[in-house]
Amino acid sequence: MAMRDHSHSYSHQQNYAKKVPLFPFVSLLCFVSIFLLVSFITNTSIASQSHQSIQFPKIGGSDPGISAAPCNYSDGTWIHYPNRRTARYDNRCKEIFKGWNCFSGNKSNALHLINWQWKPTRCELPPFDPATFLRTYRDTSIGFIGDSLNRNMFVSLFCSLKSVSNEVKKWRPVGADRGFTFLHHNLTIAYHRTNLLARYGSWSANGNGGALEALGYKEGYRVDVDIPEGTWANALSFHDILVFNTGHWWWAPSKFDPVKSPMLFFEKGQPVVPPVSHDVGLDLVLERMVKYVENTTRPGAIKFFRTQSPRHFEGGDWDQGGTCQRLKPLLSEQVEQLFSLKNNGTNVEARLVNQHLFKALEGSSFHILDITRLSEFRADAHPSTAGGKKHDDCMHWCLPGITDTWNDLFVMQLNSIKVRN
Repeated sequence: MAMRDHSHSYSHQQNYAKKVPLFPFVSLLCFVSIFLLVSFITNTSIASQSHQSIQFPKIGGSDPGISAAPCNYSDGTWIHYPNRRTARYDNRCKEIFKGWNCFSGNKSNALHLINWQWKPTRCELPPFDPATFLRTYRDTSIGFIGDSLNRNMFVSLFCSLKSVSNEVKKWRPVGADRGFTFLHHNLTIAYHRTNLLARYGSWSANGNGGALEALGYKEGYRVDVDIPEGTWANALSFHDILVFNTGHWWWAPSKFDPVKSPMLFFEKGQPVVPPVSHDVGLDLVLERMVKYVENTTRPGAIKFFRTQSPRHFEGGDWDQGGTCQRLKPLLSEQVEQLFSLKNNGTNVEARLVNQHLFKALEGSSFHILDITRLSEFRADAHPSTAGGKKHDDCMHWCLPGITDTWNDLFVMQLNSIKVRN
């Protein structure tokens, strides 16, 4: 009886199922599945965006991730803002070298230098925020390695960071000329002075003769193309971020006179014979120093090479009565007149050096910090007579001044690298 009842019930359900259409149920099931899938994707995307904003905080009111898109920061214009914000720091920053403190030196346009802002044509270059930089690069060491123009940039960065953090201690890594640690964030920045990157020193003919002596050389400067200068040779094992430069001293006839005191290049302890010119020597040094850095830096280190900082001597070189008395940035045609390789003028070294740099850095893991073009316009931003020298200083830069913009670009590129990594 029980089996018959069960069979009857089963038969009744089967008949009922046949009568009920399946399409509404299938449609409902598909709708629910699609809804759940879309919700999951949306939530995942929001979570991912939230994670990025925490890891890489906004700088200067803009997301540093924007800079990951290709942008030619050299293509732009200097825009004048009469009522622009105050500088990140002022002339009271004690690290500013006296000759670069244009406000204290009574340069007439010193207060107006910060009213000019570089505006790239197809992207933004906002001023970096020092407080955010300190937080983002906690437990990091940054080394500037190069000539006095890299010190110019180093001082600009230090003064910017010092304006928001007074917990600073002088501390110099081995070989550094200057160095500071921001204690609360354990961030160290240091400057290692080196004129040629390679080791060099005076050379005199040996009484016992030699390859150079046989060619008539009596004195000069020995440059070991394969040996880094001691001021920075050991810095690579310490710094997480490195900014290199070289250039000005390679075109310095007052120091390396091609007749009276020429550069004499050595490799593996032996003179390069026949002797080569300074521009060929620069290629040799760059090739070997780039390899040394690539093989010696600590894992994960970020390496920049800054392009050449332009000079603005007009009417002759620094020792020929040259001056830089302009009070406003140059026009494009004036820039070409001063720096065109075709004109071979007093300031042609900037673009010449860059040709050698780009050649040596091709295929390397260096990031190029290209500040040349935007700086070529700023004939008004040098200390000039306010530098306190017997001649106009048309090579270094006033502080505050254009090297603050260099650091804006440096931080923008640095943030972009961190985002990509």
